[in-house]
Amino acid sequence: MSNFFRNYLVGSKTKYISNNFISPFFDINVGVEQGSALSPILSALYLSLVFHSLEKRLKILKISISVISFVDNGLFVSQSKSILHLNTNLFCSYNIISSILLKYSLIIEHGKTDVFHFSRLHGTFNPPPLNLTPIDGSLLLPKET
Repeated sequence: MSNFFRNYLVGSKTKYISNNFISPFFDINVGVEQGSALSPILSALYLSLVFHSLEKRLKILKISISVISFVDNGLFVSQSKSILHLNTNLFCSYNIISSILLKYSLIIEHGKTDVFHFSRLHGTFNPPPLNLTPIDGSLLLPKET
């Protein structure tokens, strides 16, 4: 399936027929752009393989992360009584998904990655940043919630 997506509409040709006119063949190496009606469907099919691989690896490593996907956007949800344990789970999950996506020739835009922490504590809550720089990411400062 991944080979199909790597080659989708690459190296294809088409010709046009109108009344008695038949055009020569034309190359149509166009792919499917983001925003196309096919884009969400193809993204979901393609990313389902990625999320399946991620789920298997997280289960083997006993990392308690839930992944929710909205077409081509993923959301990682984790809970812990320890912010250090929580950040460790998020770091490992991010590292795993980055490596899986790279195998499929997809790259995470680290600048579009956000981290949110929610707490039941009353009063000031200042969680530490999530440091993704060891895996070529960035330092994610938690968003105010």
